[in-house]
Amino acid sequence: MKIVTWNVNSLRLRLGLVEKLTDELAPDVLCLQETKCPDDLVPHEDLKRLGWTHVAHHGQKGYNGVAILSKRPLSNVRTHSWCDTPQCRHLIAEVDGMEVHSLYIPAGGDVPDPEKNPKFDQKLRFLDKIIDWFAGTYGPRDPIVLAGDFNVAPLAADVWDHKKLLKVVTHTPAETARLGFLRQTLDWTDSTRHFVPHDEPAFTWWSYRSPDWRKGNRGRRLDHIWVTPALKDRLVDHDIHVDGRDWNKPSDHVPVSVTLSA
Repeated sequence: MKIVTWNVNSLRLRLGLVEKLTDELAPDVLCLQETKCPDDLVPHEDLKRLGWTHVAHHGQKGYNGVAILSKRPLSNVRTHSWCDTPQCRHLIAEVDGMEVHSLYIPAGGDVPDPEKNPKFDQKLRFLDKIIDWFAGTYGPRDPIVLAGDFNVAPLAADVWDHKKLLKVVTHTPAETARLGFLRQTLDWTDSTRHFVPHDEPAFTWWSYRSPDWRKGNRGRRLDHIWVTPALKDRLVDHDIHVDGRDWNKPSDHVPVSVTLSA
């Protein structure tokens, strides 16, 4: 089974790129974030034409929104909201005996100070809540895939300049420490780093502000797929589809995939 996660940055705007992704990567399950689409406007017929016969969506108009598209039946679909105001950021569904989570962690704004920046405070509290929830709800033997835009680049090699970005939101110690605590809850395996050495640069996001993103390569690895120990031995392949950043009118994120053996 191949599972792909992608921050699509508007499902309806980039439906053509969803088709391109489907053709090029041939995933069985596609987790989307930032769909920016209310549930009643999801283009089900178009998705069905692409082979996505099973669609779970948790969305709102204009921002946020998560989805799980599958070529195999989905069951036990449910959502969670970890913010003080209703925000569509966490969707769960079961497929082929495993539980798949599509997660969109808040970006956190620009100022890495929770007292001065309510968005950063919200991000840290969001992380604290899901740490407690995962630790209290599941165990390492549960077969779970956690995929999405975590908006955190945890390792030094996950950003283009570790020292310069230590005070930049997505790579601050407050965020990376919390993501580390989340990994510890169920002894998650970070699928990308399972295949790529921890000191080798790996990025999934490049700013729209960069005029030549390849040349500058000022990227960050914000998009992740984690698996519990119950699935670790089934990891056989992974990919960061870097060429997706060159698609016509692309998202600033690129798709990330993992392949699990039967």
